[in-house]
Amino acid sequence: MRWLPWRKVVAAVRTCGWSFLGRHCYHDLRVFLIAGEPSGDVIGSRLMASLSAAHPFDVKFSGIGGPLMERQGMISEFSMDDLSVMGAIELIPHLIKLRVRIQQTVAAMETFQPDVIVAIDSKGFCFRVLKSFKAKRLKQQQKIPLSILYVAPSVWAWKGGERQLQKWIGVVDHILCILPFEKPICEANGLSATFVGHPVLEDAFFDSHKSSSWTSNWHIKEDKKIFFSEHHLPEGTTLLSLLPGSRLQEVKRMMRIYRDAIEMLSVDVPNLTVTIPTTFSRELIQRIKSETNKWKVPVLLLPGATLKQKYEAFNASSVGLCTSGTIVLQMQLARLPCVAAYRANLITEWLIKRSIQLKYMSLPNILLNAPVIPEAAFSRCTAYRLAELLRSVLADHASQQKQIFAAEKVLQMLAPTEVDTVHSCQSEKQVMKPSMVAAKTIISMLGLK
Repeated sequence: MRWLPWRKVVAAVRTCGWSFLGRHCYHDLRVFLIAGEPSGDVIGSRLMASLSAAHPFDVKFSGIGGPLMERQGMISEFSMDDLSVMGAIELIPHLIKLRVRIQQTVAAMETFQPDVIVAIDSKGFCFRVLKSFKAKRLKQQQKIPLSILYVAPSVWAWKGGERQLQKWIGVVDHILCILPFEKPICEANGLSATFVGHPVLEDAFFDSHKSSSWTSNWHIKEDKKIFFSEHHLPEGTTLLSLLPGSRLQEVKRMMRIYRDAIEMLSVDVPNLTVTIPTTFSRELIQRIKSETNKWKVPVLLLPGATLKQKYEAFNASSVGLCTSGTIVLQMQLARLPCVAAYRANLITEWLIKRSIQLKYMSLPNILLNAPVIPEAAFSRCTAYRLAELLRSVLADHASQQKQIFAAEKVLQMLAPTEVDTVHSCQSEKQVMKPSMVAAKTIISMLGLK
């Protein structure tokens, strides 16, 4: 019998949508994802790209996500902004709409018939969706797809948090952890888990020819002179990168505090200019524009900034000021000394203070158990305090170096370990993209090694 060329066999198999190769049955992979935050949109879009690259046949996507996930081929069932609500009190006006969205999401899963469901953020929403969907499938005696939680709940931050983790038993099959200490916590509480590395590390791959592995010291470098030239900034300008948050409610709450702090700082730094790279949200951009139009300090707004533009701004800046979150790690990737701030609704702040068991709010400080990044949280987050901290960072070279030296240590801690990388790829000695480790873990769990 004449053997068919391998490529023609694969092409024919792809056309049919299934095949028996070796001992595994390969078919088009159907993935339902849920992301309710801009950071989740980034994680989701990268996972989608890695799944498409790692799976031997077509991958079809459905779910809820933002513009980045839609670029990867997913049509969102509704705007992910409907899920982007933070805080106990802030949640109350949205409860009826969220209940409708839960029902809508369960119905969309029923229609799509996924092989795997990946819940990325909006933990309360995803928990109710998965529980409702699984109960429905059990009642109908239908097959239940693999369910993955990408980003573990931050139970380590809260008093009695591990009890909250146990409620996910039977709701998800596996947790993809982004912090090294989360895997043992999950396993100790009866949940299967893999440490895949922190998603922020993947920013380092954006200019590395789309390689799936990395061997650097996690440092993104851009040319300060080019940024100054492109934006016509005078030599001698002290540039401050301001990141007020990715949620509209954060921006509304923080911008006036930031304005007053920056105006106080400008008294001692007369050549001060502020640059603000934003997300793609039109509502967020409009809000920041309306706020900064009244500022006395010059503002360079970078609406819908690309990853490259954001890191160009960071590398051109002398200091950063941000609402605490993933952005602190991005500033560390650029080795930009910064100050982290956080405010919430007064009742939400009271609830957080009663429940939290951490001394620090920014991840580098938590990982190192030391105040490397200056912080101003809750009632201590005043314009005067922020101006004082920014002034200190700008004037103190030792403080700047302390943050820069800490950055490499923190980022290395967040890289996937060799053990976890081997789980997906025995021969890979370099650190793989976190999203690729995640994708290979999912494919392995589906029996498609």
